[in-house]
Amino acid sequence: QVQLVESGGGLVQAGGSLRLSCAYSVSLVSIYTMGWYRQVPGKQRELVADISGGGSTSYADSVKGRFTISRDNAKNTVYLQMNSLKPEDTAVYYCMVRLTPRYGSRTYWGQGTQVTVSS
Repeated sequence: QVQLVESGGGLVQAGGSLRLSCAYSVSLVSIYTMGWYRQVPGKQRELVADISGGGSTSYADSVKGRFTISRDNAKNTVYLQMNSLKPEDTAVYYCMVRLTPRYGSRTYWGQGTQVTVSS
């Protein structure tokens, strides 16, 4: 069973920064991709950024140039550095890990962390 423990959410003013962390309990060799999603009430969960097992990254257009996803393999932790935050970034942010086909292609989610950006 893969466990994901998120931290780093909170309240920040527009233009400010936050860094989210997600500690994962699985070997990197079993990971196909990992990422951060966000969800606001009444809307579907949307991809914010992801990073493959090999280190390739991609971002939603709405966060390009402001958010950076990174990974510390020694600490088994993936980060989301969020700069120049906007009120529309307010959401619950979820960490996601998807395993490779060899490990069943299963997807795991963190418990979510609230990010609130005030105007």
